[in-house]
Amino acid sequence: MKTIDLNSDLGEGYGAYRCGDDEAMLSIVTSANVACGLHAGDPEIMAQTFAFARERGVAVGAHPGFPDLWGFGRRRIPFSAAEIERLVAYQIGAAAALAALSGHRLTFVKSHGALANIAAEERLVADAIARAVRAVDPSLGLLAIALSEQVAAGEAAGLTVYEEIFADRGYDDAGHLIARGKPGAMIEDADIAAARVLSMIEEGAIITAKGARLATPIASVCVHGDNAHAVATARRIRGKLEEAGVTLAPFAP
Repeated sequence: MKTIDLNSDLGEGYGAYRCGDDEAMLSIVTSANVACGLHAGDPEIMAQTFAFARERGVAVGAHPGFPDLWGFGRRRIPFSAAEIERLVAYQIGAAAALAALSGHRLTFVKSHGALANIAAEERLVADAIARAVRAVDPSLGLLAIALSEQVAAGEAAGLTVYEEIFADRGYDDAGHLIARGKPGAMIEDADIAAARVLSMIEEGAIITAKGARLATPIASVCVHGDNAHAVATARRIRGKLEEAGVTLAPFAP
């Protein structure tokens, strides 16, 4: 019997604009990565998301990204490692405050978008993120892309690291996410995504687009919450895992 977390990036609206169906996702996932106001989100949306998550028993984490509302945090911005460290600490602090105000508490941090992709491959950036997490609250877990520099950086900083795989993203031969816009980057069929996730959990490995198996611990599965297929995919994955006898529970309750 395995226990796996199912997480999603939520709270990614801004002002009067909404992104995805957070309430529906919070009835499916076990952990929520909440945008901290720079790539998306604002105090109202953050507080509401934390409150909904508390009501549903969903664990919450800070989801810091680049200050890039226009690009949704998916554009590379040439900040120094020291600037990234301060940006991440700033966002964790905001998330912790809004979670507390909503009667909830942060238990982990997961970087977003371009920041996460850079940190997956560049150790200096991964170290900056890990230092920020440790400085703000060393008890926070680090939700890290499996087989990435994030894992090594978190462990070196003395953080508890949880490796995640992606249900709706394709992997290249090195185990990196295929860049958005390239063939195979997105997996939009809910049944295919669910079957693939179960296979990766059962085998303890990332399955690449070419079928290679790259062994890794797996603590959590991410389903992105900002596309039209998100709720159906998350629901199908949860059902598939439960049918196989997998228990769904937060990795950092």
